[in-house]
Amino acid sequence: MSADTAGRRRDPGLQPERTRLAWRRTTLSSTVAAVLAVRTALRGGVSPAGVVVCALCCALWLGFLLVAHLRIRALARTASPAALAPRHATAAALCTVAVAVCAAVLVV
Repeated sequence: MSADTAGRRRDPGLQPERTRLAWRRTTLSSTVAAVLAVRTALRGGVSPAGVVVCALCCALWLGFLLVAHLRIRALARTASPAALAPRHATAAALCTVAVAVCAAVLVV
């Protein structure tokens, strides 16, 4: 079987659906991380540093949520969506890394 024959029998609708589901799972994981960060920051009492870190975590979570929502909508619009824009990929990666740094600051 040649690559051309295999490509014609492939269902092009499955990959965007899997990608859309992956974005939804990642958004859910990010939501849980943000909620845990807020809980950790406010657990021992409210401090100015805790409030700042909470606000930063929430802002980063909203940024990631925006990027994910845009990508999910793009995947739902067409059977053959365009590739993720580099600026969106960079924004999603930076939000994820920044949330991890915030979590490390809260734990230490």
